[in-house]
Amino acid sequence: MPRKHETCKSGKSIIAHLADVSSVQKELPSDEQIFELSDLFKVLGDSTRVKILFALVSAEICVQCLAELLDMKQSAVSHQLRILKQSRIVKYRKEGKYKFYSLDDEHVHQLMVLGMSHMNESVDSHQTPDIVFSDA
Repeated sequence: MPRKHETCKSGKSIIAHLADVSSVQKELPSDEQIFELSDLFKVLGDSTRVKILFALVSAEICVQCLAELLDMKQSAVSHQLRILKQSRIVKYRKEGKYKFYSLDDEHVHQLMVLGMSHMNESVDSHQTPDIVFSDA
C-alpha cells in the first residue's frame, strides 16, 4: 500500500490518483462493447466504403448510380454495401428490382460529419482545403 505522502507524475497523491483510476475504470465500456466498436472502426477504415458513405450523406442512391458515381463495377459496390449493411451502417429499401441505399440512422451521419470536422481541424496547418457537410 502506498504511503500518503507519495505522489505520482500528476502531482496528486498516489491514493487520490488510484481513486481517479478506479472511477474511470467503472466508466469503461465492457469488453464486448469495445470489440464491437473496434469492428465498426475497421469497417470504416476502408476508403471505398468511406466514399460510398459520403455519397449517401446527401441522398438515397441505388447501386447502379453509386457504381457510376464512384466509377466502380456494380459488383464491387454491392460487395462493399453488403459489408456496410451487416455492420448496420447503411440500410436499403427495394423498389421493384432496384435497391436504394441510405445511411442507417442519424448516428452514421454524425460520425461522418464529426470525422470531417476533426480532419479539417487537424489539417489547418497542412494547407488542406476544408470539406464541409451540411447538418441535414
